[in-house]
Amino acid sequence: MRKSDPADHNDPGSSGSQISRRRFAAGLTATGGLALLGGQTSFAGDAAAAELRQYHNQPAESPLHKNLVAMWAAVKAETGGRVQVRTFPENNQMAGGDPAALAMLIDGSLDFFAANGALIGSVVPAANVQGIPFAFRTLAQAFAAVDGDLGGYLREEMRAKGIHAVPRGCFDNGFQQLTCATKPIRSVADLAGLKVRTPDTALYKELFQALGAVSVPTTINKMYDTLKSGAAEAQTDPLTIVELFKLYEVQKYVSMTNHLWAGFNLIANLKVWQGLPEDARGAIERNAAKFVRTQRQENAALNGSLRARLTQQGMTFNDAETGSFRARLGPFYAHWKETVGPRAWGLLEAHAGKLA
Repeated sequence: MRKSDPADHNDPGSSGSQISRRRFAAGLTATGGLALLGGQTSFAGDAAAAELRQYHNQPAESPLHKNLVAMWAAVKAETGGRVQVRTFPENNQMAGGDPAALAMLIDGSLDFFAANGALIGSVVPAANVQGIPFAFRTLAQAFAAVDGDLGGYLREEMRAKGIHAVPRGCFDNGFQQLTCATKPIRSVADLAGLKVRTPDTALYKELFQALGAVSVPTTINKMYDTLKSGAAEAQTDPLTIVELFKLYEVQKYVSMTNHLWAGFNLIANLKVWQGLPEDARGAIERNAAKFVRTQRQENAALNGSLRARLTQQGMTFNDAETGSFRARLGPFYAHWKETVGPRAWGLLEAHAGKLA
């Protein structure tokens, strides 16, 4: 098993315990006139208080967790304690992983979730546009898109599926690289037949199939064990994930590809969001924007420091030739352009340039 991280003070369970629908439901308390009707939070006056639940798939030491804890503390203070949110990090190992968490958010048994666009894309196809490979070339370019018109369009699409995406609420996960236990990946030829752990989402699976690899879909809470066992030889993630999940213990090579960018979208169950008072929603939006900025800065700084640190931990780095990757993606781009729809694709290319 992957080494457990110490539980954060805001973690309601011990490290290594699993979160289930039943446990989330049992953990929700109602005070001061709060009523839960079909998963919708409503307030009976200024004295009402809500204790809500936030999940994400990163360890308690991550910039994401620390900033979510700080954000919800600020919201609690600003609302006079009327909105209180407990943050569950990956340490609790959500039973069923991210797909289960998304289903729980939609049905109202989870209130807030920081989710990857490709995961949300399983129910909102346009959201996959955030993870199109070799689209964004800089963090500034990605942030301008998700904070601007592309993000606005995706919020509309999510709303139709019972999901509220908080404006300017996309935290940074960073650009992904490839790590491998057996060899460096210098060009796309090195991916032929390679077993690559990917998230269990269509976009990632199809990407690595298009590049000639064998996708091994695995939720993040099982990633370390999948790599340690050899069921997968390689994986795709930013350097922060390599460090925070201690993948340097089971991977030897890091091939720098910057092949796609991913973020953590702060999303809420729509009925829960609509049940919050207007001033509480405003407090959440203001503090989300503030702590997203802080988290992005911290995450970028951490990513920037990790090449030297991971080298000291025994990993070997190389810069991959990514033109060979792009040359394989014509049919992939055509398929995903159709999947996300012309509006989402057009907004992406307005920020990133023509892809196909």
